[in-house]
Amino acid sequence: MFSKRAVLLAVLIAAVIAALGAHATGSALAQTALAQTWVGTWTASPQPPRGVMPASFSNQTVRQIVRISIGGSKVRIRLSNEFGSKPVLIGAASVGLAGKGAEIVAGSLRPLTFGGAKKVTLLPGAPALSDPVELNVAALSDLAINLYLPAATELATVHQVGLQNTDVSAPGDFTASAEFPVADRFTHRFFLTGVLIESNPSTRAIVTFGDSITDGTNSTVNANGRWPDVLARRLKDAGAAIAVLNQGISGNRVLSDGAGVSGLARFERDVLSQPAVSHVVILLGINDIGWPGTAIEPNGIIRTADDIVAGYKQMIERARVRSIKVIGATLTPFENALAGRPNQGYFTLDKEVRRLAVNHWIRTSGAFDTIIDFDRVIADPRRSEAIAAPYDSGDHLHPNDAGYRAMGEAVDLKLFQ
Repeated sequence: MFSKRAVLLAVLIAAVIAALGAHATGSALAQTALAQTWVGTWTASPQPPRGVMPASFSNQTVRQIVRISIGGSKVRIRLSNEFGSKPVLIGAASVGLAGKGAEIVAGSLRPLTFGGAKKVTLLPGAPALSDPVELNVAALSDLAINLYLPAATELATVHQVGLQNTDVSAPGDFTASAEFPVADRFTHRFFLTGVLIESNPSTRAIVTFGDSITDGTNSTVNANGRWPDVLARRLKDAGAAIAVLNQGISGNRVLSDGAGVSGLARFERDVLSQPAVSHVVILLGINDIGWPGTAIEPNGIIRTADDIVAGYKQMIERARVRSIKVIGATLTPFENALAGRPNQGYFTLDKEVRRLAVNHWIRTSGAFDTIIDFDRVIADPRRSEAIAAPYDSGDHLHPNDAGYRAMGEAVDLKLFQ
């Protein structure tokens, strides 16, 4: 016979062993979870609305199409209410493979949840990440992401230059419907800032960080003709498991707010906080030079080349703390840019001198890990201050599809090895 004390001791020892076993199992599960890598496959940098925008949506579903850069078997999305002053209720959300027009490929639609719930409230200034969902998606495929907005919703956080159709429904929740009754159509992004893919730990991402020339202004809508899109296609064709994240904002500057917050202010959000980033390409600064003195900003702060360079130096140092390689891109030609428009005066000879000084520093300082000389790619060989006519979209600032293609094809893929 065992004493009562011996029995109690045995029970206690068994409980301790069980707890240790549970802890070991939990640790193993934690290690397995840590081995799973989430990588951004598409991004759109959030900004407050500018120019002509819809005032709000109410009891409507918004269907947004995105071209992802790398594929995988699990997907999640990132939403943001960064510039909102009021909570935004997402009544339901879903993702599927995009078909023709606003349709979704049969059998591919998946409901999304947030912490297990169908609904999520985006608090002012805050993002929300959906739960993972099983969905096999190939590199360079198109996803359709649906958000149902049940209440009158102020559109305070957008991405202005989406260059992809965003369809808005007739009244109702169509997040579970492959078909879609289109009531309105825009080319902006609403609340959607990212798509992530589950991948293996060796997968990496490149962030292309810039202004309208990275955002793809004046390229063909729905054609995915931005230079980062061209780069993503080339990397995929080369068999490289490297995502390309476009964090361009049309009108953005290194030092000043205006079209979104400044590059220095958003660098943490758009570059450093992105998972698995190995490289960033910085093509930013022409608006710091061009905007001041125009009708849009008649009393804007005149930025010197040294001012812009100081901003670059800060971004370089901040990236290197995270072991991210920094690639500098030269500012492209802009003679007579936006002439006859509200931004008349965007180009002057004095501003051209500052652009040349910035480019000289990019090429010769050795501050960047390496450079991409986009200036020489699209400049007129007979007049280096101007975009070559075959690459000019017509406003003498932004390339056309051929110009963006030339830029994307000029990037040496060995830079990312």
